[in-house]
Amino acid sequence: MDTLIKVSDALNRFVSAVGKLASWLAIPLMLVIIFDVVSRRFFVLGSTKLQELEWHLHAVLFLMCFAFAYVKDSHVRIELLRDRFSGRLKAWVEIFGMLFFLTPYCVVILYFGYDFVVRSYLSHEVSSALTGLTHRWVIKAFVPLGFGLLALAALSSILRNLVYLFGPERLHGPASLHLYSTSEMEMPDKPPATS
Repeated sequence: MDTLIKVSDALNRFVSAVGKLASWLAIPLMLVIIFDVVSRRFFVLGSTKLQELEWHLHAVLFLMCFAFAYVKDSHVRIELLRDRFSGRLKAWVEIFGMLFFLTPYCVVILYFGYDFVVRSYLSHEVSSALTGLTHRWVIKAFVPLGFGLLALAALSSILRNLVYLFGPERLHGPASLHLYSTSEMEMPDKPPATS
């Protein structure tokens, strides 16, 4: 069971590193948007390439960071129901959701996404706009990459939940990464106020 936690930690570190690196794309995205807006408004210069670059940067930012959001438990949950569940039931619900919804979805996207990229590469696909960007396969390649990262994040979470359910008591703390809401977690006692 210690090995499962170590594997989960390694997967989390990898997904987090990719997400943190990809998050820096927000800066060039903002710069491109500002330049595009200013040049259109004040210099009446429109650029299809700039507009497409905005879309591409936004897509890469999203695709490479949503697995990171999953690892950090920043994704949307139905807390109205989940907060009422015990830790064990939350773990079972997580495993069920990942095995029967998230993982199959990732597998389908990976399977068809690979073909999507290969066909784009072999046909030398370019933008449908006359002055758009070329090499459309590059942006399409981020679709299977992003969902591959999400599948790794799901595997990491499955391992943690299995350790929480079937592992020794000493591993319940490290394994219960996202099983409790903030109100349920034990908060350290505050030191007494000194005057």
